[in-house]
Amino acid sequence: MIAKDTYIWVETGCFYANMGVMKTIIVLVMHGAPPTDFPRQELSEFFVIYGKMKREGGHGAVVNPRYAELEEKIKNWPRTAANDPFYAASEALASELSLATGFKVVVGYNEFCAPDVATALEIAADESPEKIIVATPMMTRGGEHAEAEIPAAIRIFQEDHPRIETVYAWPYDKAEIAAFLKQHITRFV
Repeated sequence: MIAKDTYIWVETGCFYANMGVMKTIIVLVMHGAPPTDFPRQELSEFFVIYGKMKREGGHGAVVNPRYAELEEKIKNWPRTAANDPFYAASEALASELSLATGFKVVVGYNEFCAPDVATALEIAADESPEKIIVATPMMTRGGEHAEAEIPAAIRIFQEDHPRIETVYAWPYDKAEIAAFLKQHITRFV
């Protein structure tokens, strides 16, 4: 007899006894990086405007139209392993995570790359899941992306999609982070 809350991983979701398969999708949130072949002058202009906006009011500042234009251009610049190794590594990590969990994984980026977190959540929602698990390899508390921006995007998404159970698999337990790092470090001792 399987207990009511027992679950078994299956390829398309999580099987709960007496409930069947719950279709689950993972949204993996990565930082993002500008592509190396993006025009330097425009990238410099982008960061100058960004710095000015941040000094003048942070995330509540009115968005400069030129900043918005440059941000979209950077985010939608064609990506390859050569011009954005971080993007390529992020996509490879998503593939490994999908193999390890059996769930489809959609990658979203905090900045510099498309899709952004909100769009990644919508891409996942288009698959009609019952549950979306949002995860990030940003493990340390206190970072603006993991601590504030990702939860804010999830809250907005939940308002538009109340029937999809959406959970943020964060924060990480610092003892588990230390154990993970210890295991990795022992390879080099």
